[in-house]
Amino acid sequence: MQQKGLLDLRQLQQKVEAEEIETIVVAFTDHYGRLVGKRFDAEFFLESCVKEGTHACDYLLTTDMEMEPVPGYKFANWELGYGDFHLVPDLSTLRIASWLDRTALVICNLENEKTHQPVDVAPRSILNQQLKTVQELDFNCFAASELEYYLFENTYREAFEQGYQNLTPSGWYLEDYHIMQGSRIEKYTAAARRHLKYSGIPVENSKGEWGLGQHELNIRYAEALDMADRHVIYKQCLKELADAMDISVTFMAKFDTDRAGSSCHIHMSLWQDGKNAFAGDQAFGPVMGSDIFRWFLGGCIKHVPDVMPFYAPTINSYKRYVDGSWAPTRLAWSYDNRTAGFRVVGKGQSLRIECRIPGADCNPYLAYAAALASGLEGIRHKIEPPACFEGDIYAAKHLDRVPYTLEEALSKFENSDFSKKVFGEEVVAHYSHYFRKEIEAYHQSVTDWERKRYFERI
Repeated sequence: MQQKGLLDLRQLQQKVEAEEIETIVVAFTDHYGRLVGKRFDAEFFLESCVKEGTHACDYLLTTDMEMEPVPGYKFANWELGYGDFHLVPDLSTLRIASWLDRTALVICNLENEKTHQPVDVAPRSILNQQLKTVQELDFNCFAASELEYYLFENTYREAFEQGYQNLTPSGWYLEDYHIMQGSRIEKYTAAARRHLKYSGIPVENSKGEWGLGQHELNIRYAEALDMADRHVIYKQCLKELADAMDISVTFMAKFDTDRAGSSCHIHMSLWQDGKNAFAGDQAFGPVMGSDIFRWFLGGCIKHVPDVMPFYAPTINSYKRYVDGSWAPTRLAWSYDNRTAGFRVVGKGQSLRIECRIPGADCNPYLAYAAALASGLEGIRHKIEPPACFEGDIYAAKHLDRVPYTLEEALSKFENSDFSKKVFGEEVVAHYSHYFRKEIEAYHQSVTDWERKRYFERI
């Protein structure tokens, strides 16, 4: 049965002829996880783009946040003339963009213009590479993203003009699970749930979170690639919906020093022959699971240092890892324990591993690829996880800690033999350059913290 909101070409043709769809957003994500691409006239999309795809400048995988081309990439640069790559619509992602007027959306894969081979450094290509390995091992991977965000009464334009200072949150007390506070912003949240549902992204629930104006909206799990696409479209929908309603939403990992961070907890399991391959009759502390579960978990924990920038890609990501803040700070696993970097939940066919390390700022294609590559390595080499931890992991100072900074994480990533093996040396070099330039941009900037600290008293 086709998911509500998804379209096949026949259905799209009918909606175009009935003038219910006039525009097609043809897009992919850059390093930051932002959707970039083009808007097509729907009739021209059907006549041309469906068969031939389209093109975009390859500099889009070498720009910074301000869309300035960054020198030093081998993939694309001034010397090579910044040519095109080929955008190939993945028609399985074709869907109504319910929150936009008479618009549909499709996610693209990127291919080399001459060879028509996948662009290896594209985020979706990196996840696809890992999913091929999953298939070779005769598994399917199911996943889900739990995204948190902050809502503000200010418009994006007002926030920009105020230097993102003194913004008014949508709530004025901690509202975790509070129905009253949730009701106050239900106009926005109900619209988000509705538009996601009618855009091929089935919703489970929404709730208030622990910060002032912080919320969570959960969508249903799916196969990993589909879920990563849903994650990207979810964020686009919520941002554009907020913009249309003259409010703003942020997915920063840590919006404010004194507020809780916003996470992207990733739930993941492997399936085989229609059954959860993590389910089993072996006892791992309080968990009954299989060797596949055990080794996948072992690989995930062991290789966090090798892939950390794919979980936490920005300077701001690392401000979230504070003891006692609901964000994980140490590498351990527990059963249903929110102080753990890896929280195991469910049982039997619902057994899954929840990686609590990524923040809401992660690129889901990269974060999923990191988790899969690590877990699959665990299966290959039968990596044993540590014993199940019981108690407050924040207090367990003997455990290895997640990196404190992007600099620390980058050093381990770019020198990791594991990362080079599973992602390829070209990918590691490309993203190492990207992370390094992000670090340089930060260190060359004067911050509000510096002005407050030094303006008068230095």
